Amino acid sequence: MPGSVPLPPAAVDDTVPSPVPVSGPAHLLRVTLLMAGSCLPILGAVLIAPVLPKMQDHFASTPGAKALVPLALTVPALSLALLAPFAGVIVDRLGRKRLLIVATLLYAVFGTAPLYLDSLGAIIASRALVGVAEAAIMTCCTTLIGDYYSGHRRVKYLALQTMCASASATVFFVLGGAVGAAGWKVPFWVYAVSLVLAPLMATALPNPAARAATDDAPADMAGVQVKRAFPWRQLAGICALTFFGAMVFYTVPVEMAYLLDDLGVEDTGVIGLSTALASAATVGGAITFARLKRSPDPMLPAVFAICAVGFGVMFLAETVPLLVVGAVVNCVGTGMLLPALLTSAMSRLAFEDRGRGTGLWMAAFFGGEFVCPLVLLAVESAVGSLAGAVGVLGLAAALVAAGLLTARRRAGAADPRPLPEQLA
Repeated sequence: MPGSVPLPPAAVDDTVPSPVPVSGPAHLLRVTLLMAGSCLPILGAVLIAPVLPKMQDHFASTPGAKALVPLALTVPALSLALLAPFAGVIVDRLGRKRLLIVATLLYAVFGTAPLYLDSLGAIIASRALVGVAEAAIMTCCTTLIGDYYSGHRRVKYLALQTMCASASATVFFVLGGAVGAAGWKVPFWVYAVSLVLAPLMATALPNPAARAATDDAPADMAGVQVKRAFPWRQLAGICALTFFGAMVFYTVPVEMAYLLDDLGVEDTGVIGLSTALASAATVGGAITFARLKRSPDPMLPAVFAICAVGFGVMFLAETVPLLVVGAVVNCVGTGMLLPALLTSAMSRLAFEDRGRGTGLWMAAFFGGEFVCPLVLLAVESAVGSLAGAVGVLGLAAALVAAGLLTARRRAGAADPRPLPEQLA
């Protein structure tokens, strides 16, 4: 049916066996490591957010510091966005596990580099290398979830990936604000945690290479499996939505400290705690999504609408409590937005294309993350305030929600057959 892509049997059928055991201590350790690995790019995205004002003060004499300091937070996303498609191809050709272990070790090396760097340019360069490692880590972890699990278990663990990432963001905001009180460089020590994960991944994660690459491929009339063409057209739409959705998702993590600073809040602990409270709502949104057990596509208009309402409240807020309320509403929406976009993309991919497809989705998501502060900075210059720029983004989210809803209604009118969610 036009405009509606139901989940394929491999994505929704519980009778499809998972290629690895789904219970026991080994399973628990495997899931824990995949979730911990998925949190590393989130750490890179939010840990130093509470100390950005201090970092900007430190480099106040550096030309262009107002634009460059936020890039220290988001430039890993640029590297990730540019390299994720290539990482996806490498994942499909050379194997997931080996690349994951190497990248996890490099993450610690590049992540702790700002501890001994004094130049803002050098720090941004080291952050770009963090993004190189993140591209491999995030692509490998997400692809392995698709490899290890099928049916509702796959959807469950993709939603769990979002919940863990969101929960870790809450912890990282608080941690970044707390340790940032001792100096803006101190939070970079946390990147060394990946040195603990790498050896555990080497010993506990099974290699999915033993699984036939055509397990998910369709069969012809003679029962011979045939290779699907890569679903470029199907992925194009969801990747475009993901690019914009990433800007919506990262506005609160990246800009909350500046919004609070505009309201007179300078204490990094308060900034970290306030942002963590909003981020905790993202966990609630992800949990809600996981429990609904609905096809993600029809949920997207409502999710974007919730995000738009949150931005509207933040735009109108003249007090810290009201700003936090708006951020909470927005983050409930973003908590549902990320797993909805990811499961929608994964449902379109066969096993042999999963690495490449995941890489393209990651490129769209982290590309949107990278341009988020630049877009808001440009809009801020046009409208006169950061709050105004947030309001403009909220209006854009509302228009996207309306466009998706209109397109879906037109598709339903063109085909009277019941929608997949009506059959659930």
